[in-house]
Amino acid sequence: MQETPSAPSNSSSHSQSVLTIQRQVSALGSSSTGPTSLKTGSTPTPGQLKTKVPNVRRMRRIISEDAEWSLAIVPLLTELCIQHIVKNFQNNPILKQLPLEHQKKVLSNLPPELPLTVTANLIDDENYWHRCCIKRWSVCHVSRHGGSWKRMFFERHLENLLKLFIPGTTDPNVILDLLPLCRNYVRRIHVDQFLPPVRMPTPLQGEEQSDSGSEGEGNEPEKDHYQLQTLVGGLKHLEELDLVYGVKDCGMNFEWNLFLFTYRDCYSLAATIKACHTLKIFKLTRSKVDDDKARILIRSLLDHPALEELDLSHNLIGDRGARAAAKLLSHSRLRVLNLANNQLQAPGAQSLAHALAHNTNLVFLNLRLNCIEDEGGQAIAHALETNKCLSVLHLGGNKLSEPTATLLSQMLTVNTTLVSLNLSCNHIGQDGGKQLLEGISDNKTILEFDLRLSDVSQESEYLIGQVLHANREATRQRTLNPGHFSSPTNNCTENSVG
Repeated sequence: MQETPSAPSNSSSHSQSVLTIQRQVSALGSSSTGPTSLKTGSTPTPGQLKTKVPNVRRMRRIISEDAEWSLAIVPLLTELCIQHIVKNFQNNPILKQLPLEHQKKVLSNLPPELPLTVTANLIDDENYWHRCCIKRWSVCHVSRHGGSWKRMFFERHLENLLKLFIPGTTDPNVILDLLPLCRNYVRRIHVDQFLPPVRMPTPLQGEEQSDSGSEGEGNEPEKDHYQLQTLVGGLKHLEELDLVYGVKDCGMNFEWNLFLFTYRDCYSLAATIKACHTLKIFKLTRSKVDDDKARILIRSLLDHPALEELDLSHNLIGDRGARAAAKLLSHSRLRVLNLANNQLQAPGAQSLAHALAHNTNLVFLNLRLNCIEDEGGQAIAHALETNKCLSVLHLGGNKLSEPTATLLSQMLTVNTTLVSLNLSCNHIGQDGGKQLLEGISDNKTILEFDLRLSDVSQESEYLIGQVLHANREATRQRTLNPGHFSSPTNNCTENSVG
């Protein structure tokens, strides 16, 4: 009897709460902003059943942080074709058949790891080869390679193969297979390392051989370094050959055999440079080239049609090699000769001076760090009184003294072609410095004169510097106003004729 009154109150409160909830749901449904809907007697709308989350990327017209974003939902057919060409370029290289603007897009997307057999003779775009060089080498001096990235890539790639080639171990086809790909682009070869063949340890047969085993370290190896004749013969545009027969970073494996330029190497190299008629610059430095080997090399260069520069510095060349070089001056168009840091003495310098007196091509001669002494220095000074082409002469570190300075002073009064003279690290002395000052005072062409560490007084050095400054200023004015300095001569000629 007590439970019956509570039932109506509970049912009425429950019905009121349900009615309130229905009103709220209907209000939310009418505004279409409600995220949820409750299951009631009324039918829910589609907007009440599905939550709407706005897509921010669809609402924005420009997405600046996405470099590949485009308004076009579907890529253009052209872009799809370019992507397909790039993806399958290694197996099916298509480039020349495309329009120029599409070629640029393909080249900009090609990976630099493509095989050279595909790209060497097909791609000439410098931007692509620039990316290849930057990816492979951290330091790239393209100016040393004529400003061409493609040329730089092939020259350095070939040089790396030559530096790591081991005779008897490395397959020669590694280099020869590259020849058809790089023959049109390589103009310079600079190799500062030639690895010798691997010497297998020989079994000792008795105590006598074991006692004398260490004495054979200076003998020549059974095999020689890589022979360049076939490679150079296939490079039809080669102009410069810069070689060093030695090993870098040998560490604790040092042996004299690693730094040996053998006679077989010498004869092979001589035949190589003789057959290369496009060679303009030949450098063989730090390779222990003595007189005999120098004569073999120079003999092959006589009457060479294109050679302009010869650098045999930092070797073991003496007077006999200098006589061969003097003969070369008379049988070539050589313009630069570098014999620095060798073993030249007075007889060798006299031979060079005799050839220099009648030479009409040589403009640069470097004999520093030799031992020509005053006899050789005086001979060269006499030759320069009649020579009309040499412009740069380096005689530093040759044990020259005052007698040579006296003749050089006389030469400076009559010579009109010498522009740079280096007498540093000699024993010129104070009297010799005064004589050089007298000679250079009448010279209007010399612009550089190095007398450091030659025992010349500070006063003489200062006055010589003043003369050089005046000569440089006059040269600059002649360069800026060439007609101004030639007009007085023409006026004098016209007046004399009148």
